[in-house]
Amino acid sequence: MITPTQEPVGSATPDVTIIGANDSRQNRTREMQLIPEALARAHMHDRLREAEVDRQAVRLVTARRMQRRAERASLRARRALAMAVMH
Repeated sequence: MITPTQEPVGSATPDVTIIGANDSRQNRTREMQLIPEALARAHMHDRLREAEVDRQAVRLVTARRMQRRAERASLRARRALAMAVMH
């Protein structure tokens, strides 16, 4: 049996796979170039979230401090009123 060394004319498939491979390679290269930017964006998002959590914690501590101060002032006023009524 003799095997042909060349394919018949018109039977070859077009080079779509090579074009697709080049496009895929370019997309992959572009994605790889964007990875540091995406990492920086994620890092920045994390830092902003941490800063917001820290600000909330500071506000909470300040609010509690002011609440204790107001409670002490209220007690002083109550004592002063009691002293004024007693005398």
